[in-house]
Amino acid sequence: MAVIKNKEVIKMNNDEKKKKLEELKMELIKKNVHANKSGKIRTKEIKKAIARILTSMNSPNKMKLTNK
Repeated sequence: MAVIKNKEVIKMNNDEKKKKLEELKMELIKKNVHANKSGKIRTKEIKKAIARILTSMNSPNKMKLTNK
């Protein structure tokens, strides 16, 4: 569920982005609590998804220009 592509992030509105961001942060906290060897890869994917959403929220014009 954590793998989010840039195209999907661009299609989301701000409310959806905020909701997804909260979900991912909670999932990250749960993964950190139950840290094990297999969870490290998943943690990395979650962090990347969070970064994509935050980047698109902070610079919406830039994301639209790269889509063209």
